Amino acid sequence: MQRKQKNIQKSNQKLTKFALSFLLSLSLTPLSQIWGQTTLLNVSFDPTRELYEEINSSFIPVWNQKSKTTLTIQQSHGGSGKQARAVIDGLEADVVTLALAYDIDSIAEKSGLVAKDWEKKFSNHSTPYYSTIVFLVRKGNPKKIKDWDDLVKPGISLITPNPKTSGGARWNYLAAFGYAKRKFKAEDKAIAFIKAFYQNTSVLDTGARGSTTTFVQRGIGDVLITWENEAELALDESKKAKGGVAEFEIVYPSESVKAETPVAIVTGVTQKKGTTELATAYLEFLFSKEGQKIIAKHFFRPVDATVFKANGEKFPAIKFFDIRELEGSWKDAHKKHFADGGIFDAIYAPAQK
Repeated sequence: MQRKQKNIQKSNQKLTKFALSFLLSLSLTPLSQIWGQTTLLNVSFDPTRELYEEINSSFIPVWNQKSKTTLTIQQSHGGSGKQARAVIDGLEADVVTLALAYDIDSIAEKSGLVAKDWEKKFSNHSTPYYSTIVFLVRKGNPKKIKDWDDLVKPGISLITPNPKTSGGARWNYLAAFGYAKRKFKAEDKAIAFIKAFYQNTSVLDTGARGSTTTFVQRGIGDVLITWENEAELALDESKKAKGGVAEFEIVYPSESVKAETPVAIVTGVTQKKGTTELATAYLEFLFSKEGQKIIAKHFFRPVDATVFKANGEKFPAIKFFDIRELEGSWKDAHKKHFADGGIFDAIYAPAQK
């Protein structure tokens, strides 16, 4: 009898250990995966909303068929710098697709959630597309805006986001500063130029899409300084609203900055969620032929030469300069121009008084 009771006790102990082991395995597995559902969060910058809506609708069926799960992709958009800080502060992004490398470097350095060598994970320094900075003006170009010099003339009202919060705004700033530095070949004259630029600025929104709303919907300003794709989107939406007649025109300056927009896996999050393979496949899709075609459709410049050539009519030729030849690196550019006490703080404070 005692032996029988001991055997029962041993069996119960084994069952208990098995149950605990099973429950522990469940606790380490996201519930979404247990039930065949997976969620990915893409934290991106302002003007990519429409791009990633189509990227997601194309990628999801491919992934679902491969993984036999149901994938949901969530999008978060805002000023690139603000988005980076949100990830650092705990927003659990699986991937970040931001406006500039500095913001991803910040996540890597301040939180450790992104690998410090993230640029080596994918080709082309983990940059699947790029853009440039152009001018959107009102129909007929009443202020006769042709190049950067016209933006600092008296009586011109500019709309551009705040470089303290927006990656696009930093590209706007560096495009204007770079033009002046290359033209005048003197740092002090370039600083004077960028000071005049911001003295003509009427509104500093937190992100690029906010600036588009200010210019297009609120009717404020003579010139919107913006991403090429954002200008094209505003033009298309204006045509649809006005029966094919746009209220705006795009002006390409003589030269502008090559605005490279990189991507990265937030491995500190994906390893915890078990979504590293998914996040990798998602970003790899951006470099695929299908992904590159969608990118070109939304007026971002694809890095695939064949896809770019096939869409050449969308992208007027323009003389580019990049961050490396202008300031050496994004880290150097940030410290010099956008950090507290940098050139932007020095030149914009008088305009606020």
